[in-house]
Amino acid sequence: MSEPLIEPESARRAAEAVPGIPRDANGPVFRAPWEAHAFAMALALHEKGLFAWSEWSAMLGEEIKKAQAAGDPDTGETYYLHWLATLERMVAEKGATSKQTLTEHFQAWERAMHRTPHGKPIELKAEDFQPNATFQPRNS
Repeated sequence: MSEPLIEPESARRAAEAVPGIPRDANGPVFRAPWEAHAFAMALALHEKGLFAWSEWSAMLGEEIKKAQAAGDPDTGETYYLHWLATLERMVAEKGATSKQTLTEHFQAWERAMHRTPHGKPIELKAEDFQPNATFQPRNS
């Protein structure tokens, strides 16, 4: 999976508006491609007007506090897990999607992941969305 194209000016504005974004002199930094994808999705939804950065910061802070209360050591390694939790919560609360749809897609990705041999791209198929679908062992 390649990192998404992130417009540098949008990334700079987000980094200024949301305290705590891991960054260096060039802007936000990511430990894995999925972190960049989560960041890019939040940027796109902000630019479309789904939320203000002040709303995002408040909700992100709530998600971080919730995780800390549940034992997250707050070493910085889980920052984008909180970002992703905020993204999922924001789109559900704003009505861009539902929690049920998020759950259905999560489960479909889980099914697809379990049937995909290691090193191969994961592809969603229609059967991954069947509620009674079961995990199939990987064909390694």
